Amino acid sequence: GLATPEKAMITLDAMKALDPCQLKPDSMETERIITVLDETIAKLEMSSLIPRIIDSLDRFADVLGPEITNNLIEHQKLSNEMEHLLASSEEEDTMRAEEQWGCLCLLEQRLKCSVRNVLRLLLANPSLCQALKYEAWARESPAEVFIKAFGEFRNFMLERLLTSPVEEEEKIQFVEDISLQIKKNAEAVTALQAELAAAIRTREEEIHKKDNVIKDLKTSMQDLAKVCKAGIQQIKQEGEKQQREELQASQARCARLQQDVQQLGAQLNALVLEHRASELALRKRKCRVEMEIVNWIQKYDTDMGEKQAEYEDVNAAYTEEKAQLSLLMEKRAVLLQEYSQIEEERRICQEKKEQALKEFTTMTLAATRIQAFWRGYLVRSLFKSKRKKKKGKGK
Repeated sequence: GLATPEKAMITLDAMKALDPCQLKPDSMETERIITVLDETIAKLEMSSLIPRIIDSLDRFADVLGPEITNNLIEHQKLSNEMEHLLASSEEEDTMRAEEQWGCLCLLEQRLKCSVRNVLRLLLANPSLCQALKYEAWARESPAEVFIKAFGEFRNFMLERLLTSPVEEEEKIQFVEDISLQIKKNAEAVTALQAELAAAIRTREEEIHKKDNVIKDLKTSMQDLAKVCKAGIQQIKQEGEKQQREELQASQARCARLQQDVQQLGAQLNALVLEHRASELALRKRKCRVEMEIVNWIQKYDTDMGEKQAEYEDVNAAYTEEKAQLSLLMEKRAVLLQEYSQIEEERRICQEKKEQALKEFTTMTLAATRIQAFWRGYLVRSLFKSKRKKKKGKGK
């Protein structure tokens, strides 16, 4: 049958409900979750490029800078150690299994920290990340498959977060109704195909029978030609008589039909007037609904404009604060370097002071001993002179 306006409206609403493009974020928590998933996808993309970057480290050393280069070299060392440890654990016996397991866990933690440090340094420079992504590198198939699957998971989470329980139940009910309708249609199609096959067989059988009848009629036509000549006159007479009777009956039937046509015409006019009044009421209702829809669309556009402006302001503030944070981190690195130099100078100065104090203490002790020796020498000299004078007087 033809599609009614009610069915068309139901189908349109159902398609809007199933279309994820019609969904819009309506909560800060949803935006935060999606932001975390997007940042995770960006980190996955960059982490999948780390082996390629390490393979071409000599080529990009100037672009990456010393800090990122050193971190990548350290990460390569940890990766080589991990591979060596895994290979050795497969070859050796199980006597050192616990010790190797502890080393493996520690090395795994260090490798994770190294990956986080490299990603932090790379993501702090968006232009560098964009340049690395545009390089002619192809990701390995497992990483590409995982990133694609994670993107599908992100879209699935967005659809689930933006779908209310009522909409979810309506969607499930709609899918079940569609499945049931498809099943019924398939059964109807199967039944119609069976009927069509039976009709085709019946028609072929009828055609075959008609062919046989035609053959029989051709054989009997010659016999009938002779009989027809004799019966034509009688048939003409009977036909004329029947024609007169049917003409009278037809005139009576035409009169009755004319009366019926007049009655049906009056009923048609009454129904047309009634339907026109109903159509006018429906048109007015349609105009009111269209005006309400236009008003809601304008309100939605205004609200979305304000939200977009607010988002742009917040994004600009976030970008500015992020730039300030990067500048402060650079200043902090410079200050840390200067602080380490000052600490080294202080340590050297302290060592010099301690050395000077030690030398001063040694010299003071030496001077004290020399002075004590000198005083003793003077006392002994004085005593000797006094003894000599006493001996002279005695003599």
